[in-house]
Amino acid sequence: QVQVVESGGGWVQPGGSLRLTCSASGLGLDFLAIGWFRQAPGKEREGLICISPTDGKTYYADSVKDRFTISRDKIKNTVDLQMTNLRPDDTAVYYCAAERAPYWIGIIPPCGRDDYEHWGQGTLVTVSA
Repeated sequence: QVQVVESGGGWVQPGGSLRLTCSASGLGLDFLAIGWFRQAPGKEREGLICISPTDGKTYYADSVKDRFTISRDKIKNTVDLQMTNLRPDDTAVYYCAAERAPYWIGIIPPCGRDDYEHWGQGTLVTVSA
């Protein structure tokens, strides 16, 4: 059974940085696509960065591509979301999701909510002065 758990949320001032970690179990990152999403109050869940299995081709949403980066540790089976220059409108619950998707190897993966089956509980990120 594939499971993912997020960690690292919290409060940060505008302009600050924060790192979130997604820990996956049940299958390795050579077989799992991982996506980072967020949902602000009253808004739809938004795909931010999604990374394909094995070769790590990556999709970045326009809203974060100059400020957020993603990195994988295949030994630890973790995927980190490094967020910099945070703004108040980045305040949201951040989710990690996984999809067993060997057919996405070699392509930029989709990054829609319906493309991923396994979801974490989310971690709250609050950006305020």
